[in-house]
Amino acid sequence: MEKVGPPPYETLYIETTPREHAEMYLKVIKLLNESGEDLVRVSSLAKKLGVAPSSVVQMLSKLEHEGYVYYERKSGVRLTKLGDFIATRILRNARLLEVLMEKHLGIVVDERVVCGVEHHITEELAEALCKFLNHPRKCPHGLDIPLGKCCKV
Repeated sequence: MEKVGPPPYETLYIETTPREHAEMYLKVIKLLNESGEDLVRVSSLAKKLGVAPSSVVQMLSKLEHEGYVYYERKSGVRLTKLGDFIATRILRNARLLEVLMEKHLGIVVDERVVCGVEHHITEELAEALCKFLNHPRKCPHGLDIPLGKCCKV
């Protein structure tokens, strides 16, 4: 009887789920907010995400319908409280992973890896990671890491 093992790693490529795709939009809106864009324009999102403006408009309509953003045609988009909560969680996860990779594992931050993992980190894991990293305040890029429950004094 032949042993059947796991498939080779190169066949384990995971497609982005619709939830991850939506979370990327929320994350990018938050990143653009951090860089000074209070009301984010469709063109800014399209450029940052590398997609057509028509695709951005379609996703923003969906995100608005689901309660994650307020979208005003010709003006731009801003996050709702729920959208901001999710975007902040994703950014925190990403920045904690960056600190782990660079400062504790001694490897160059690979944004593809970070982007693939940031959506799957549970709150429990994020809190444990933050504690393990001694509650870092800045990521390797010098950007603020949002506080978690474990950071509250």
